[in-house]
Amino acid sequence: MFNMSLPWWEFIVRGVVIYVFIILLLRIGGRKQIGQLSPFDLVLLLIISNAVQNSMNGGDNSLVGGMIIACALVSINWIVGYLNKKNKKVSHFIEGRPEVFIHNGRVHQDILDKNNMTPDDVSAILRKNSIVHIEDVRYGVLEVNGAISIIRK
Repeated sequence: MFNMSLPWWEFIVRGVVIYVFIILLLRIGGRKQIGQLSPFDLVLLLIISNAVQNSMNGGDNSLVGGMIIACALVSINWIVGYLNKKNKKVSHFIEGRPEVFIHNGRVHQDILDKNNMTPDDVSAILRKNSIVHIEDVRYGVLEVNGAISIIRK
């Protein structure tokens, strides 16, 4: 229970490497809020967490090893959050920038493609904002947190 099969520092390194890898992977995958996750997105996240578990613990099932990994993950998350608040370059790298996907009633298909959004997604967003005609939209913005902002003309 308390005997570790790896040195303590290896748990920290493994946890940090997997954390950074998953952040980059999710950053590439696009922006979505938790409430916007489809069942497929949720299943993917669960499978990813299971897939990387052994990469973090190196086959060690000790109590201490798990506690070290948990502390490393919470620590790296706090550090990333701190750097995100203090440094604009880090923030833009981690979270990205807001992207205008509708400007003066014109949809920017390249932005939709980049963010895996379909015309049906745009239609749903407009309906949710009580907009019948896309020409009534001055700006449609995909925010860094995955939220959608619509500004009428």
